Amino acid sequence: MVNGYSFLFVFIFSWSFVKAQFGSVDVNFDDQLLRSDEKQIILPLQDDIRRFFLNRTWVESYSDLQIPLHIHFVFEGVTAKGNERMFNLQALISNGRDLRFFDKNIRFYYNSGTSLYFDPVLFEPLSGFLAYYGYLILAGEIDTYEPNGGNNAYEMARGIAQSGIASEYNKGWLDRKLNVDDLTRNLGLRKARLAWYIALDLFKEGDMEGTLEELDNMLDGIDQSFKDIGRDNNTQYFLKVYSDEITMIMAMLGRREMLKDMRELDPDRRETYQTALDSISK
Repeated sequence: MVNGYSFLFVFIFSWSFVKAQFGSVDVNFDDQLLRSDEKQIILPLQDDIRRFFLNRTWVESYSDLQIPLHIHFVFEGVTAKGNERMFNLQALISNGRDLRFFDKNIRFYYNSGTSLYFDPVLFEPLSGFLAYYGYLILAGEIDTYEPNGGNNAYEMARGIAQSGIASEYNKGWLDRKLNVDDLTRNLGLRKARLAWYIALDLFKEGDMEGTLEELDNMLDGIDQSFKDIGRDNNTQYFLKVYSDEITMIMAMLGRREMLKDMRELDPDRRETYQTALDSISK
């Protein structure tokens, strides 16, 4: 028989799992440049970061996203700022697919034994940094469920960046604010990503007509991105990640004109599209 305490535990655990927007958080450190005592200080940080993302509901809607999050820190050294040790590092943050952010200008203080907590009003460099990229990943994911659905999450990231700029720990935060601006104004890429993910679902369901319609929308979005932004890094990375799958589906459906469009829109992978074109009988 399950007693009341066991039931309460199961209920709380189940509720937390359902509400979690990050399904797994993989944190890796490269700390070769740190001294032994500095390595000891950051020893608990990996687990602290995992808890930071898993134990919070970041947005009220889309509570069942279960996004995989990958964080890689490369520590470069430590400098003194008053009584604080400031860790200097670079970081790569991604969802393991087409959202990837590289940040090479990071500074934060950290003391083992203190838990990480994000306060949207009171800026703190480490929790602010983590929350900023958490919201960017969330925004990109939510954009694949509805047109520009990530706007609110992008605004949260922008607010954190603005707080960082106004703080005494402002190094790198202007670039982060500009990064949010670039992501939000690239409406073509946001349209293309939404259309691509819908096309994938429709293709798996056997709806070829719907798939073709969404592939058309994706092409329009990529074209719009190039016209509005130029050769944007985020658009290029999306194409790099999905070009093989896009090519395969277009080839399976015999869409020569679509492949020709991709060949022009994505010259870095021109041979991939040309090979598919050559394989389709005229």
